[in-house]
Amino acid sequence: MSYTFAAPDLDSSVSRRDAATAAEDGPRPLSIEELCFSSALSCFEGWLKLDPAIGHRTMNYVTKFITRTLEKTHNLKNVRETLSRNVEIWIWLAKDFAAAIPSLTTRSIGPLSSINDPEKGVTPQESTALITKNYQSLKDDLGLLIKLMHIARNLLVVPEPEIPQDLCAASQFDQMLYQTIILCVNVTSKAYDGDVLEESARTKLSEITELYKKLLVTCLQQAHNWIAKNDRNKMSFWTTVLFDDEANGDNDDSIVGAGNFRPEIAKMEIENWIERNSRFCDKARQLLSEYEETLAARGLPPGNLARINPIAWNWMPEGSVQVRATDAKDNAKITPQWKEDEPDKFEQDRAYGRVSREVDTWWLKVRDPNYDDWVVPMPLVEFAQQRTENCKAHFINRYAYRAEGNEGSVHSNEGTALPDTENEEEGKDDPQVQDYNDDMIEEEDADDDDSYGEGPMAGILTEVPNILDPKQIEALHMIVKSCILDNAGLALSRAGENLQKTRCRLFLACECGRSLLREILVFIAVWEKDEQTLIFQLTTQIVEAIHHSALIPYAWQSLRIPKDIISPAQTVLLRLVNNMFRARNTDPPPADSKEHLRDVKLLHFLFIQFRSRIVPECAALMHLQAQIRTDSCDPVDFPVDTWDMERAKDGLEQFLELLTTVNELVETREYLIEWEAAYELLTLLKGLEAGVPKKPLVDLATRAAQRQPANRRSVAPPSDEHLEHEYEHGDPPPPPPPPMQDPAHKFPWPDVKGKILHILAGLLQPPPGRSSPGNPAVQAQIIRHNGIVSLLNCCVYDDHNRYARERVQICLKWLMDGSDAANNFLRELVAMSPPPSLDPPAAATNPTDGRPAPAPTTSLRIDGIPGEVKVQLKSPASRNTPVPVRPASDNTHKNSSAIPAPYYPLPSLASSTAALMGDNNNRNVASNTLPPINFQAGKEAVKATAQAARTRSEELLRDIITLADEAARLAMGQSDMDETEEEDFM
Repeated sequence: MSYTFAAPDLDSSVSRRDAATAAEDGPRPLSIEELCFSSALSCFEGWLKLDPAIGHRTMNYVTKFITRTLEKTHNLKNVRETLSRNVEIWIWLAKDFAAAIPSLTTRSIGPLSSINDPEKGVTPQESTALITKNYQSLKDDLGLLIKLMHIARNLLVVPEPEIPQDLCAASQFDQMLYQTIILCVNVTSKAYDGDVLEESARTKLSEITELYKKLLVTCLQQAHNWIAKNDRNKMSFWTTVLFDDEANGDNDDSIVGAGNFRPEIAKMEIENWIERNSRFCDKARQLLSEYEETLAARGLPPGNLARINPIAWNWMPEGSVQVRATDAKDNAKITPQWKEDEPDKFEQDRAYGRVSREVDTWWLKVRDPNYDDWVVPMPLVEFAQQRTENCKAHFINRYAYRAEGNEGSVHSNEGTALPDTENEEEGKDDPQVQDYNDDMIEEEDADDDDSYGEGPMAGILTEVPNILDPKQIEALHMIVKSCILDNAGLALSRAGENLQKTRCRLFLACECGRSLLREILVFIAVWEKDEQTLIFQLTTQIVEAIHHSALIPYAWQSLRIPKDIISPAQTVLLRLVNNMFRARNTDPPPADSKEHLRDVKLLHFLFIQFRSRIVPECAALMHLQAQIRTDSCDPVDFPVDTWDMERAKDGLEQFLELLTTVNELVETREYLIEWEAAYELLTLLKGLEAGVPKKPLVDLATRAAQRQPANRRSVAPPSDEHLEHEYEHGDPPPPPPPPMQDPAHKFPWPDVKGKILHILAGLLQPPPGRSSPGNPAVQAQIIRHNGIVSLLNCCVYDDHNRYARERVQICLKWLMDGSDAANNFLRELVAMSPPPSLDPPAAATNPTDGRPAPAPTTSLRIDGIPGEVKVQLKSPASRNTPVPVRPASDNTHKNSSAIPAPYYPLPSLASSTAALMGDNNNRNVASNTLPPINFQAGKEAVKATAQAARTRSEELLRDIITLADEAARLAMGQSDMDETEEEDFM
């Protein structure tokens, strides 16, 4: 289908083109779409360059032609395919953008010469003035350029995309694409101060900025189509965006974290590889040769193709230029050989065959040390204990040290700094252990990463996540995924090289790549994207590609910020790894497969981080909170703010989520048991118990304070003299309003206990195929690390961890089931502190009138309610209600877990067990604890009526559940009383 347009008075290029098509030896006749679109492109170039001068009437026709062409390339496959094979159109597209870039730059951010010269650059205020001044022309031109980039993107969506991809490269449109991305980033990343502008100026600025963003998005989409399934284009684009001379200038031999990577050598080797693989497809070469021999040879617009290396030989006459490309028909496999004494670098690289020996050498240095074999063992629990004590002792000094500017680079292995005394014994026999754990030694930090969050970032693509929103940025993630993801069944090169993995390694070797990875990860946190979004899924695939190259340990270190226990980017990385492992659980790989072993080695590395850095530093924070809580330390000495605490808590939660996922699979759960993960979990429980007071279900003091203003609403406000009189007589002034946010040292670490108990319950469950008893190895670990007391403390209601009580019941059930040591330990605890008697003294009479005196009261502590609640005790005579007894089980109950048992008397809730339930360091703050489980009293109460024997585990579980459930019932049932109210207690 063709359309007929009103013919505008265009320049003479149209008539020259008609004459050329009429020649006997000319090319094929042009379609109406080709003729109109190429004419519009030539006019648009004249409009941008003012040569020749194009009027507004002609530009209206140009706009119509471009708009109609865009519609056709969207809807008509034959038009799209015809235009995509037209060499002239690709050259005109490149010439239009070559003219547009300096014109737009001058009208938006100043002269083109000022872009790379900070002294000549314009300020954001000057740029704002330029944009508002040139608003209309910028709006019109940007609208047309967006349409042209859309058309260029559409022309690559054809059955044989390699043909237009080659034509795009030959016309240098790919270079114009990159320059356009730079322009869009330079404009949209400026910090415009919109508050000082008038409403009309602010509206204009916002509209032009959005047009630049739209152009940037379209550029990224075109770049993705250009590199799709084309290794040469991928390598060319990857080299362009990753090798930033300024960013990689610091990546020299002196930086340990860079693995002695030399970017200038790697860039040269990659360029040599591109030249060896510079052969275009046969159809593209034919089209380019025909264009050069017909139109270009006659001197007709748009002129000759640029003779650019290393691809110009594809359309040049044979023998006119040197050809060093490999014969595409030669599919023979080659064995890489590195000839150290070869003087010609190109021939040296040709013999090697692979993309870059520099990249390969770097990867061998920085990959997971356990890649080939287990050379780095798991640090022992004794190391973790020593590490934790060291962190507690030097935690404040550590932050003071870093505040003086002595932090270490997040991209270094920190192996050159001062040694840490606590690790000398651990690492002196095995240097690999020290190298593997150097990320964990806070004293070895040398300086912080200045590029994080402040100042210019390395690489032009690194700025993009700070400019676009989640829907706009999808093309960037697709580009990264397309370049590095190792898809199944991907063909290897002649040298046996997986080019996707090579580009992935290059991605992390370059500073620009690491910066881009960090921004991609932080983007998920900033926009709070969940697992169902496309951005999250694409980023997970990017992390999967990094995992396939065993580079997540290196990426983890490169994402580190020394001032944080765990950086936001590391937290998101953990979340993505967890999502990756969760997918494995639905279809687990065989235990002897390479994929399973690779996952286990990654888990091994991450648990070392958990044991050696995360838990010790979090425990040190909790220890300092406990010291402040007991007035042993001044709150002003707390070294971090609430924001830092939130980041630490988010990172800790992601580690716990990862352990939860790993715990679900039997094969990986065994590794956690072998590594004695219960120690870290109990350490955190103890730290939380000591450092964070439990939040009650209802705060009686607050409720009483809220009632007082309500009772005084009708009373006139007191005068100043009255307030002064009350103050003089000791009446305190009204309390100040509560702060908007609690100070950092009161940070409650919410929901952490519940996650820890969930993991412990999973570790304690019986081995596969059995319903009891609990796992003996984990039972022994908990007892060895004095974890029973920590678990019992979790029975107390805590509104910061609302589901901890239910989870600890399961933990205690599996802990006591089949463990004589655990049962004996609990009995010894019970024997240490018997419950107090609640029987009132004998009834007395009033000596004046002979009437009975009021019943005495006592103070009790009830779970979920802070402080002491006064209750009235009835006389023994009034407490004649028998204890209910459940009938014994009959033979209809076959399942032992469903066998009903006699009721125990509800346990006393008088809490005289603060010392029993807490450790020595926590006795003075354990004000909200439950009483011990009174096994003996329960047995005596039901001995006469019990008719069926019950197993030890059933008795234990009933005691635990009865205790927790009764405490919760009383706490919820009595939530309306305050500290002065009296209540009958049966």
